[in-house]
Amino acid sequence: MSDTFPRQYARTQRLSLGEPRNFTVSPDGSRVIFIRSHSGSDAVNTLWSLDTATGIERELLDPRTLNTDLSELTAAERRQRERAREGASGVTSYACNQDVTSAVTVLGGSIVLIDLLSGVATLPAIDPGVFDVRLSPDGSTISYLRGTSLCVSSLAGNERVITSDPNDAISWGNAEFIAAEEMGRFRGYWWSPDSQSIAACRVDVSPIDVWYIADPAHPELPATEHRYPAAGTPNAVVSLHIISVATTTATAVELSGTWEYLNTVSWNSAGLIAQTQTRDQKKVDIHSIDPGTGKATIISSDIDDVWIELVPGVPALQRDGTLVTCSDRDDARRLVVNGSAVTPTTLQVRSVVSVGDSIVFIANDISTPWATDAWAYSKGELQQITHSHGVVSISGSLNCYVSRISTLDTERAQFTVHTPTASHNIASLAETSLVQPNVRIMSVGPRGIPVAILLPRDGLSTKLPVLFDPYGGPHAQRVVASRAAYHSSQWFADQGFVVVIVDGTGTPGKGSAWERGIVNDLAQPILDDQVEILRDLNDLEPRADTSRVGIRGWSFGGYLAALAVLRRSDLFHAAVAGAPVTDWRLYDTYYTERYLGNPSIDARAYEATSLFNDAKHLQQPLLLIHGLADDNVVAAHTLQLSSELLAAGKPHEVLPLSGVTHMTPQEVVAENLLLHQLEFLQRNLC
Repeated sequence: MSDTFPRQYARTQRLSLGEPRNFTVSPDGSRVIFIRSHSGSDAVNTLWSLDTATGIERELLDPRTLNTDLSELTAAERRQRERAREGASGVTSYACNQDVTSAVTVLGGSIVLIDLLSGVATLPAIDPGVFDVRLSPDGSTISYLRGTSLCVSSLAGNERVITSDPNDAISWGNAEFIAAEEMGRFRGYWWSPDSQSIAACRVDVSPIDVWYIADPAHPELPATEHRYPAAGTPNAVVSLHIISVATTTATAVELSGTWEYLNTVSWNSAGLIAQTQTRDQKKVDIHSIDPGTGKATIISSDIDDVWIELVPGVPALQRDGTLVTCSDRDDARRLVVNGSAVTPTTLQVRSVVSVGDSIVFIANDISTPWATDAWAYSKGELQQITHSHGVVSISGSLNCYVSRISTLDTERAQFTVHTPTASHNIASLAETSLVQPNVRIMSVGPRGIPVAILLPRDGLSTKLPVLFDPYGGPHAQRVVASRAAYHSSQWFADQGFVVVIVDGTGTPGKGSAWERGIVNDLAQPILDDQVEILRDLNDLEPRADTSRVGIRGWSFGGYLAALAVLRRSDLFHAAVAGAPVTDWRLYDTYYTERYLGNPSIDARAYEATSLFNDAKHLQQPLLLIHGLADDNVVAAHTLQLSSELLAAGKPHEVLPLSGVTHMTPQEVVAENLLLHQLEFLQRNLC
């Protein structure tokens, strides 16, 4: 069977298979550990090492050589993968000791220990069924979660439970749903630098309402209980404790102040710190913790009238104890060292990569949010490390780091190891896309709205129907200077559309005021920016036929697509809404309350943004798509909107996906979803 783009896109997991990823640089800079599959169609990741002196790569572990069933995953690990949007198999994560001479991973629920110097892999005598496995810094002890318990073992075996609770609603060392889904904290325990203690979260989910997710296609199976903290309802109760590995004695950490969320924990030779945040997200405190007594002192606080944005990689301590964090000041997210902002107001800091003698971070010029670069700050000086004109991510420190650079001019991302004396490429085995993006990026209008426009490569000037293809919401950009971001959009363009992508108010990169322009309203400001570009489209692209305009999106983009066809049916003539939020009271506390407030206190913003209230206005074709196993944007969103539309006498289409989650990992589903959307759009616009 000949390959088509939808088939290739699904088979290669959106062309991600075969790319190297999850880089760890050894402290001495002599080697880089990473994972990569054997080809762009191989979903089984293997573990690799690169010698930075020679550039020679060596495969350390192919899981297929071990006697383990890669499909055997615990329910907890499946949830962890869903939170991380992990669709591959094999070695999907690993953890190293401090010297990066050994590592552990979980395959089929079993722990595998790998000597990173010799490449020898062994299976310790530890019963399967564990997840989130880690190594102590000195490499002598393995830690992991088994069910709701935190356990340790020697390298040979001999499991010991160091903390547990008979109440199934209480877990130790776990990252609760909100932490993993919304705060970017995927772990719930941290080793001390001396390998003698572990800081662990105790998570009590009993206050959270129980929701039930069933599979209607399999009525013989029981529904799955899911503790979902919907907006306005209770969150998990999280506390931090220091546990002695030798004695299993647990000391509660006394985190003072008013807080509901434990954002981050960091423990290095300079000390143990934790950041907490109030429920309204307008204040964060950073606590310095005495591991021996559990006493905590607030060493820094930040207050914002709207909300405090979390930045990956901070807060953190430099070796001399200097506190590094980020804060929104003078309409820019700035790197803050020892209380002082050290980056200019023209830069928007996106993440902090490493904090050592130098602080390495990713940032963009606010005038061009679609392009990011790596920077370093050391001894009062800023240094731009990369000049990519694209999208950059890096791993490591200034002494030795791995860069991933993707641009509009390169077929695939380029991976390079940099040392003071040499640089080496790491091979990407990802397939070359069957479509070649033909994209223009521009800044439109007096507010400089980022826009990408894609055309078919047919060389013609004939008018074409328009397809808006946004995400449009906070924390995610679609307009980026990376060819890889436009493969599916280009495929739609090649089918005979002018494809338009708009990053409007609320999207990242354009400064604090731009991101905060959606406070108390996740609907109208975002829709208004799409409308503004649509009204300008005849001047921006002569081939655009604005009498035939469709819009498609997934998740927040699904919400925006449905919103557009409900509120502006005069301008948008068909919509595909995939996994849409339809009423924000059905979404989670942390994300939703940041923008709309707590509905148990004031629900007016929720009423104003609910699609249910707009159902009676539908005048154009609408296709709703939803995975019935989605535990993030649950299927109730689509089903309840469909009921409202039916009650209002508004015809529409619903495509339920049995057994499918929010990330639609199944190959046959991913392929046919594209084809089904195309058929719907062609039927209604062409």
